Amino acid sequence: MQMIDQPISISSWDRVANDALLIKTVSALEKNGFTVSVVKNREEAKEKALSLIPEGAEVMTMTSLTLQQAGIDSAINESGKYDALHPKLIKMDREVMEKEIKKFRSVPDFAIGSVHAITADGKIFIASGTGSQLPAYVYGAKKVIWVVGIQKLVKDMDAGFKRLYEYVLPLESERINKVYNITSGSSVNRLLIYNKEMNKDRIHIILVKENLGF
Repeated sequence: MQMIDQPISISSWDRVANDALLIKTVSALEKNGFTVSVVKNREEAKEKALSLIPEGAEVMTMTSLTLQQAGIDSAINESGKYDALHPKLIKMDREVMEKEIKKFRSVPDFAIGSVHAITADGKIFIASGTGSQLPAYVYGAKKVIWVVGIQKLVKDMDAGFKRLYEYVLPLESERINKVYNITSGSSVNRLLIYNKEMNKDRIHIILVKENLGF
């Protein structure tokens, strides 16, 4: 595997990080106020994520290929064990209930999703077209859980930007073109770089030792 001091090529954006980069990143994230768990695969990620959410809790699942691949979104939204907000949102009239929809998204007890890159010094990149997931992540949600495949770990911020624009954005554009039958693709209209969390145990990052999401 690549060593963390070697240049990273674009073709490596979907390769899982080596142990040296993983260990360095976990240490940096913890110093920056994040709680971190490392699991072997998506099955363990699902088990860990659900263990962090009490049954009956209010949960907002953000749109995430990672959550879909790990079966986390369906476990929350279809099991009946949680007060799942996403199924409620899709039934709401966006024009009539815009304010209520924004409240649901912004101030849930639990928000769960993923991120697009994490640097070796513990900085987290989250890009968004609409920004709908960002208020909950930054401030509104009481607890935040991010499930992240370790192919998203990068050496530094420059690599984070490259991964985002040269790898993630084209794949996300392809995804939404298929889902919504459009040709315009996606765009990075909002970009959050999360440097530190001041509230102890508010954000829990589950790093998965396999390629998960993009």
